[in-house]
Amino acid sequence: MSGKPVLIFAVDDSEHSFYALEWTLDHYFACPSTSPFKLVIIHAKSNAYAACAVGMAGPGRIDVLTLIETDIKRGADKVIEKAKELCKCKGLKDVSCEVIEGDARNVICDAVDKHHASLLVMGSHGYGAFKRAVLGSVSDYCSHHANCSVMIVKNDTKPKK
Repeated sequence: MSGKPVLIFAVDDSEHSFYALEWTLDHYFACPSTSPFKLVIIHAKSNAYAACAVGMAGPGRIDVLTLIETDIKRGADKVIEKAKELCKCKGLKDVSCEVIEGDARNVICDAVDKHHASLLVMGSHGYGAFKRAVLGSVSDYCSHHANCSVMIVKNDTKPKK
């Protein structure tokens, strides 16, 4: 198993991401024993200080940050558990999962380097040009900066407008 190239799947809490994970499992891990890859699922979580955009001061600050951190951790745990469950349902039991704190773009590209990944797979959120310009595109960033091939899985099951 250790000699297999690594496929990193970057998961978030979106429907698009889980569609892409299911697609990846169906296409690359349909028969887990003969899959050409070792799967590593990563999830980037923000930290409480980054999530709290409003400058806070005073005695309640620590309590609020603790609550925010707990909520962020709970959300990250939910994402990873859902990903593990989907893998298990598809017959894939040998999967590594990591939750890494930081900006998703940097976390994903760093994970590619850390694991010497051959392929990075992620879902597309399907943002339009305006939303992508305002929010930025993690997949676009990774496609230009990751040191491996990048595949972006689009959810084409929605009816076209």
